[in-house]
Amino acid sequence: IVKTMGTKITKLNAVSGSCASMGGAITLGLATLGGIPVSTTHTITGAIIGVGAATDVKAVRWAITANLLVAWVLTIPAAGLIAAIFWYIGTKFL
Repeated sequence: IVKTMGTKITKLNAVSGSCASMGGAITLGLATLGGIPVSTTHTITGAIIGVGAATDVKAVRWAITANLLVAWVLTIPAAGLIAAIFWYIGTKFL
């Protein structure tokens, strides 16, 4: 994931990749301590965006980042809708 995200969102090198990994790990640790459920993929992606933006705001491919955000927002309701459809089918035929 880091390799893919590190080439599509922004270009990472060894230092920036390590900083993104550490930032993601610290975020996950703090969320865990706070009892907050978070996605590891979302945290590392956010860390990669942060490293890219810290290097140069223009280094981040914001169109790809926007597509990721839209996909993340739509994932929960889409999964809920699909689950509801299968629940309905299951209760009618099983």
